[in-house]
Amino acid sequence: MSLNLRRLTPLAAIAALALPLAACGSDDSSSGASTSGKASSDGGSVTLYNAQHEDLMKLMTAQFTKETGITVKMRNGDDLEMANQIVQEGDASPADVFATENSPGMTLVDRAGRFAKLDDATLAQVPAQYSPTNGNWTGFAARSTVFVYNTTKLKRGDLPKSLLDLADPKWKGRFGYSPTGADFQAIVSAVLALKGEAATKAWLAGLKANAEPFDGNSTVMKAVSDGKVEGGVIYHYYWYQDQAEAGDNSKDTKLHFFGNQDPGAFTSVSGAGVLKSSKNQANAQKLVRFLSSRSGQRVLADSSALEYTLADGVAANKALPPLTSLDAPKVDVTNLNSQKVIELMQDAGIL
Repeated sequence: MSLNLRRLTPLAAIAALALPLAACGSDDSSSGASTSGKASSDGGSVTLYNAQHEDLMKLMTAQFTKETGITVKMRNGDDLEMANQIVQEGDASPADVFATENSPGMTLVDRAGRFAKLDDATLAQVPAQYSPTNGNWTGFAARSTVFVYNTTKLKRGDLPKSLLDLADPKWKGRFGYSPTGADFQAIVSAVLALKGEAATKAWLAGLKANAEPFDGNSTVMKAVSDGKVEGGVIYHYYWYQDQAEAGDNSKDTKLHFFGNQDPGAFTSVSGAGVLKSSKNQANAQKLVRFLSSRSGQRVLADSSALEYTLADGVAANKALPPLTSLDAPKVDVTNLNSQKVIELMQDAGIL
């Protein structure tokens, strides 16, 4: 990625100092296989089924290999695609570690009994709210739900106070979203966990009537920037990544953080866990421990991923508002049910 620092805002200049990383979401990632780092004659190897951003995980696993000598073989795909693959493969899965962008994929694998318990030292590295109580996986990164809006079409006083307000008929045709990806489905999972099934059904019916669907968060943001819609529901880092480049797809836009523990302030957790069927348990535990360690979290913070770190004592990229300032709702990560969400979205005619 080539950056012209003279064109950047002060906020963007901070992010531009980060390691290069291509912007992509789980709904935009492609399947494939890759190996990060250099092979070691005595460090062994580990196979990672990866549904996080491929470029970010290449950076993180390269540092892991540098520190441990353990080679990481990485296979990439989408959250639920890879989660279902692991469940179908069962004990025959070649995966040692599974990592996702959003936690519902982790829950799907966990409920199928495919994870081994993580070491206590690993679980202790991040606040307990970012891991399930059974200790079978841990969070290592997070992204905040936001409302991106066109500043020439909406003033701050006109913004929705809650994500649920977007079901009001007054918002018909005025905002966009990307319903088919794991990103938005995680947001719906949070609404379901926080507000219950009846309220979620009503909200989804409102979205079906009001929202303009687009393919991917970046496409939603560009539609807002181009004035095709007044606002859109996305994750925060799409906007910060674009601002860190040249802002071509986010000009005349700002972000609205809902706060107030609203469902619209939901922070989705990226998780990692060790497969019970892994033949490389020791190395797999080391990789998951590294992702949420100070060393791994510094790679995340210094990258241009612009996602939030979760480990205690490792601040996120300075371009971002502090995670503690977002006033996000507390959501039990084990209650984010992707299968029920897909069913509700299909019933609403959104999927």
